Amino acid sequence: MAAGLSASGNQTECQQDDNNRLSSLIEERDQLNANLTAITQELMKLRESTCPTGWIMPGVSCYYFSNEAGSWDEGRRDCIRRGADLLVMNNAEEKTFLAALIKQEAWIGLNDKETEGSWKWVDGTSPEFKNWLGSQPDNGGTSGRWGEEDCVHVTKDGKASWNDLSCDAAKHWICEKVLKLAV
Repeated sequence: MAAGLSASGNQTECQQDDNNRLSSLIEERDQLNANLTAITQELMKLRESTCPTGWIMPGVSCYYFSNEAGSWDEGRRDCIRRGADLLVMNNAEEKTFLAALIKQEAWIGLNDKETEGSWKWVDGTSPEFKNWLGSQPDNGGTSGRWGEEDCVHVTKDGKASWNDLSCDAAKHWICEKVLKLAV
């Protein structure tokens, strides 16, 4: 009979340990939920105070799609005037997001103005992610009909594909304002 009491005592201790662990996990979950709520509220404040009216914010950047058209340099000046720069497309997720929104061809912040074939984003980085259309970039092809093509625009092919084009061509543009999150 003493063995039965001892086994029953061990079972009670195990149940108490399980209850303690469960309580601890519940407290940890509640704390994580509270932290998530606080972070979400901060992000909403940041969104409201950082993204101007008419800009789209899916994550840590605000995007502006121009209504006017102009050269690549005109687009870049407009973006800078708005506290942003031409779009730097960093990954496939950003491409997918933008492809759904692009209604017209638009300049992005990629060019090879300094050195032919050496593509650079406006932030000075080389593209790690690439999304060239078909046989692009082609610098206008062999005919020379299109002139020097040193600037990049996205197409409205549903894939936000890239095409090089003369920087003087008139296109709309996409500005990107990368948010700086305070830590």
